[in-house]
Amino acid sequence: MKLVDTKDAVGHVLCHDITQIIPGKVKGPVFKKGHIVREEDIEVLLSVGKNHLYVWENNDDMLHEDEAAYILKDICMGDDKNMSFSDPSEGKIEICANVDGLLKVDRQALNQVNMLGEMMIASVHGDFAVKKGDKIAGTRIIPLVIKKEKMKKAREISDKNILSIIPFKPKKYAIVTTGAEVASGIIKDAFGPVLKAKMSEYNGEFMGQKILADNREQISKSIIEFIEDGAEMVLCSGGMSVDPDDQTPGAIKDTKAEIISYGAPVLPGAMFLLSYYSYNGKKIPVLGLPGCVMYAKRTIFDLVLPRLIAGEILSNRDLSNYGEGGLCLNCDICHFPNCSFGK
Repeated sequence: MKLVDTKDAVGHVLCHDITQIIPGKVKGPVFKKGHIVREEDIEVLLSVGKNHLYVWENNDDMLHEDEAAYILKDICMGDDKNMSFSDPSEGKIEICANVDGLLKVDRQALNQVNMLGEMMIASVHGDFAVKKGDKIAGTRIIPLVIKKEKMKKAREISDKNILSIIPFKPKKYAIVTTGAEVASGIIKDAFGPVLKAKMSEYNGEFMGQKILADNREQISKSIIEFIEDGAEMVLCSGGMSVDPDDQTPGAIKDTKAEIISYGAPVLPGAMFLLSYYSYNGKKIPVLGLPGCVMYAKRTIFDLVLPRLIAGEILSNRDLSNYGEGGLCLNCDICHFPNCSFGK
């Protein structure tokens, strides 16, 4: 491209959008890239402060910002039908979710692309739920033109897409609530309604709830019975602390489920237990939920639930990674997922 005086630009092809800004009224391109400047355009161009213009000049070593923006889009999502993208504008393309699901981000590749300079990719946090229509990422080429060689380097960073969405798979779930005071009717169960509401966000199919005293054998038996009846997730509520009467962790262990972690670096939710019960070749999540899930707006349960609904098999490392950002200060108004909790 080359720089010319606006008054001498008639007949030349614009190599970038010309933006007009009128505070409170309009902000957008008054002329689009590729527009051939006409005599009547000169006054408009001068009115938006464009005394000089960049116009096309063939150069085989360079790419225009919009052409390069498509490359960044491809690096992010390729041809993944779970995402869609906008037309480029001033070197920027926005990417949106086409399905409800779990967003995954290749953080290492994302950082490497951004470190190349003259280009950027910004996304929302990975490992969180996104809904159809949500804007999940934006890409931009910083200069008006960029070297083809630099874009080639960006392509070579990873052989897979930086972004992907795992569609949610609604699960059949059951609840096993423990506590003598609840089983006897002295205290009304408050866990059930909370858990049903959270699972309904993911279209979970409720199979039933058993309310039991602190009887280790009965708890274990109920967990296994629900799984044998088709439960794809079992939520055990109550009895998760270290009091002598609390039997839930031991009961889950007695089922022979694989205990991934008893405890998580998240507040609220430190006494959380994650395990998997193997049945018919599948790993069925069996969760021990601490009391905070009943009353706190968001807890460790809300961080892991979308990942479990998406079918991820979580490890102890996955839970440990929640330590940074795992403190919720319990705002008066919950801003989840647009907050710093768990991120």
